[in-house]
Amino acid sequence: MFGIRYLKSTPTTYLMRFHNGKIARQGAGISMYYLPFNSIIVRVNLASEDLPFVFEQQTSDFQDVTIQGNLTYRVSDPERLATKLDFSVDTRGRYQSEDPDSIRDRLIRMLQVEANDFSRQRTITEMLQSGPDLTERLQTFASTATIPEDLGLEIESVVLLRIKPTPEMETALQAQTREATLQKADQALHERRKLAIEAEQEIRERELQNQRITQEKQREVREAELAADVAIERGREELVQQQAANEKTLASARAETLRQTFEAMGTVDWKTIAVSSQTTDAKQLIAMAFGELAENAQKIGQLDISPDLLRDLMRSDDPQRRRSNSNKSE
Repeated sequence: MFGIRYLKSTPTTYLMRFHNGKIARQGAGISMYYLPFNSIIVRVNLASEDLPFVFEQQTSDFQDVTIQGNLTYRVSDPERLATKLDFSVDTRGRYQSEDPDSIRDRLIRMLQVEANDFSRQRTITEMLQSGPDLTERLQTFASTATIPEDLGLEIESVVLLRIKPTPEMETALQAQTREATLQKADQALHERRKLAIEAEQEIRERELQNQRITQEKQREVREAELAADVAIERGREELVQQQAANEKTLASARAETLRQTFEAMGTVDWKTIAVSSQTTDAKQLIAMAFGELAENAQKIGQLDISPDLLRDLMRSDDPQRRRSNSNKSE
């Protein structure tokens, strides 16, 4: 009736009704009746909105990279935003202009300008490794930039998802990285072989050292044995020399004794010696008798010797001769 319309909003929607160029009513989550012919309704979303972005930049070595991320923002001053952009809606609740969508473009261009300045100062390799630095820089820049503040916006976060090179450059970098990895693997293999050779060489040196020590010990043992043998032989030589010296001394003493005995006996008559002898052998007595007879042969006219006496003299008591005689008789 009379064209009156009813409008209500959620707590995250800010409504403003303009009448004759002035704000008649405004607020978040309010409801109202209005006449379309003399009222303008402005609707601003207060909820946080995610703004994904993807744009390409060029590095200092003229290589293209794709930067992908997400920007989260919300409207902090809807009245200021309404004075900057057209957020009016028709009777069906549709925006009458494209200004609400232009906010997204402005924010993306703002980030793109800062990312371009960042990428121009770095090579492709440095750019691919500078994700955290670029995220921090975009977050700081978006929080202090004048564009969101002029529009009554608040930047909640800037998240950088990835920095990707072109497919050709990615293939080249992967090949380069693959080659570097293979080189590192070859170098690691070489180092392992080198360590294995050094360990084997160390083991061989230890074995040779142990062999040298063993040979040295064996040589010392042989030298000790030889020294002991030499000492024994020297002892034997000294013993033989001492025995020879003793025998020589003993022989000299015996010779001196015999010499003195013979000298003493030279001055004594043999008869005296014979008489002083304690033997009672008949043969010896007969021999002495014959000796006296020989001395007095000029005084003897005739001497008769019986065969029995000669037979007794020739008879021998030698045991060997008796054995030989007994053998012959057998």
